[in-house]
Amino acid sequence: MYIIGLTGGIASGKSTVSSILTELGAYIIDTDKIAHAVVMPKQPALLAIAAHFGTEIMLSDGNLNRKILGDIIFKNPEERACLEKIIHPYIEKQVDESIAQAEKLGYKIVVIDVPLLFEAGWQQRVDEIWVVYVDLNVQISRLISRNRLTYMQAMERINAQLNIEEKAKQSHVVIDNNLDIENTKKQVTWAWQTLCKKIES
Repeated sequence: MYIIGLTGGIASGKSTVSSILTELGAYIIDTDKIAHAVVMPKQPALLAIAAHFGTEIMLSDGNLNRKILGDIIFKNPEERACLEKIIHPYIEKQVDESIAQAEKLGYKIVVIDVPLLFEAGWQQRVDEIWVVYVDLNVQISRLISRNRLTYMQAMERINAQLNIEEKAKQSHVVIDNNLDIENTKKQVTWAWQTLCKKIES
């Protein structure tokens, strides 16, 4: 089984690329979705987060208050590192189980969508790395619009990740997502077909 690590900056368009890859026949493992699942009410990861950060990061219905937690971790790198240390083992376990499931189903290529691939040191877990690239101004604009953030909040989130230029330098495939979806689709399709030929040869 061949594993692609798909990454990029926040609001760079990884979900768009994942959707295209799904259409092309890839098995997608979305670590953002896994991260949301493992912090559902009464889950061990959520209990561990509440134990560290306090009950103020909890909503009255038992769900995680993502806004308050986000405000804490994006202003404090040490707290962000602590959160990652708590949650990453739960995510890794789910990813391993999903890879095993994909293999059982007969998939030859698995794509793990990992926003923090480099930051979490996941380079060794994948066979090659694809990065979804956008210019900083495009990234800021999309993030403000999507998440209803101020400019300062958007920059805090962008700066919490490894610079996207650096991610591009360390990747095998760079998908430029600055233009329209058709342009992005052409790039993803070409990269996918090239990989399929390489695996088959």
